Amino acid sequence: MTKPVPDLTILRPVPVAAAPASELGEGPCWDAEAGALYWVDIPAGLVHRLDGQGSHACWQVGRAAGAVVPRAGGGLVVAAGNGFYSLDPATGEVSLLADAPGQPGTRMNDGACDRAGRFYAGTMAWDESPGRGSLYRLGTDHAVTEILTGLGISNGIGWSPDGRLMYYIDSLDYRVDVIDYDLATGAMGERRPFVRLGSGQVMPDGLAVDAEGGVWVAVWGGGVIQRYDPSGRLTAVVRVPAAHVTSCAFGGPGLDVLFVTTAAGPGPGAGSLFTCDAGVRGLAAPPYRG
Repeated sequence: MTKPVPDLTILRPVPVAAAPASELGEGPCWDAEAGALYWVDIPAGLVHRLDGQGSHACWQVGRAAGAVVPRAGGGLVVAAGNGFYSLDPATGEVSLLADAPGQPGTRMNDGACDRAGRFYAGTMAWDESPGRGSLYRLGTDHAVTEILTGLGISNGIGWSPDGRLMYYIDSLDYRVDVIDYDLATGAMGERRPFVRLGSGQVMPDGLAVDAEGGVWVAVWGGGVIQRYDPSGRLTAVVRVPAAHVTSCAFGGPGLDVLFVTTAAGPGPGAGSLFTCDAGVRGLAAPPYRG
């Protein structure tokens, strides 16, 4: 954990009463067009939705669900099991878009779309053993490309406001990496450390990027979200009453509300969805364009 600094901003979120507790809540994603937040409960295979009026709905996808994104033209796409699936919220119908053939005993985990509408999602071993995960890209033509291999727990993904930097977390590396990124082609440079964070059972998990280029990192086992400015300086901490903080996303009409997902474990709010005013606008989550 990074040592606190005198000018650190401290935020304290509150639980969202309308959202049910999750065993392993993950992957929050705000659909600006629908005015709704989506997230998953991984082992339950559930996709949840909370709309702007506080109404909750959920769908069963029949396999561990690692990440969900809106789909341009309607519906959702879910990284689940060992593939990418379309989900029609009107009917609950789930259909395979493309396989992502990982190693046996692995499953999809966190993911996100770039501004061109490509969907990136990674895998991890069910038993969390290192070296068995990969990062995949689902192209707009439904072609799947394996981007990175030999990963531990593939986790948070996000892009800088200009789309030229990709931030990526393999939790077992105990750091957030930054990668030069070509939005036109999806070509990636070499990974290099952006922030080193955690040890033992405390590790970085999901992330979100704000409109100022700040990177908000969920700290599993630490009960916090930590914001770093583009230079890697810690500037804010969200103190969450749940140890297993998994991810975060910006939402609301002004994209200035931070939603935080958590998992079962220590803390009175374990498994809850939390929210707070972030004090900064986030970036709109692009839909999958395939």
